[in-house]
Amino acid sequence: MRVALLGTGKMGAAIARRVAAAGHDLTLWNRTRGRAEAVGVGAVATTPEEAVAGREVVLSILFGPGSVRDTFRQLTPEPGQVYCEMSTAGPDLAGEIAPRVEEHGAALLTCPILGSIPAIENGSATVLVGGDDRATERALPVLEAFSTPQPVGSRQEAAALKLINNAMLGITSAAAAELLNAAERQGLDLDRVFERLSGFVPYLNARRRGFRGRDHSNPTFEVNGACKDLDLAVRAAHAAGALLPVTAAAAEVFALAARRHATEEMTAVIEVFGEG
Repeated sequence: MRVALLGTGKMGAAIARRVAAAGHDLTLWNRTRGRAEAVGVGAVATTPEEAVAGREVVLSILFGPGSVRDTFRQLTPEPGQVYCEMSTAGPDLAGEIAPRVEEHGAALLTCPILGSIPAIENGSATVLVGGDDRATERALPVLEAFSTPQPVGSRQEAAALKLINNAMLGITSAAAAELLNAAERQGLDLDRVFERLSGFVPYLNARRRGFRGRDHSNPTFEVNGACKDLDLAVRAAHAAGALLPVTAAAAEVFALAARRHATEEMTAVIEVFGEG
């Protein structure tokens, strides 16, 4: 299929390589052209509009709501195109950009990703797909190149589920950091403590290097990304009349970490407890 990918950060680059390896005809665009060229696959477009021209499926994976709005303002969708918006940008954004897509006869799906770069690279990521079933069917050959697509209902439901997922990730990461620091100050065996914590939250094992080795380099999920997602989760819940005091507390801890560790792996949240 003819595919465009808007956004070639670390996640986008991994997606691009999988899509190209599956035999799709790929065009890339990134705000910083050099990052798109560095991916090493596909053709590189100068503008988003140029990237999507003549494409059947358009994937977009951008940093947040502002980037999504700015990029979609530059697009002229074409009849029959399917736009798969994969950014973590909140449940209301699809309602903002859908009219511009649909007035041209194109379709918009919300397709946030569960899983980080290694999961994309080996094709084990899950994509939550929200939106029209017919558009989903047309996009499946592309989504299946790097993930297992999972239809979950509406566009808003898919986006909200992603925020719930990432809020849990932030909460458990902040809790693990706090408890490891407390255990260290009490003179406990930290390997034994980590074993206990990961027994409750197995995903922690994937970030052992950061939590136990205090190595936060080569990030797959940066602190500033966790800050953005936690803030979005709190705002979405408040808009629905729900209280999120635990998520809000995790957001505050990550905001402290972002002062010195914004572009490091999210495990750098543990450094907050030693910096005062």
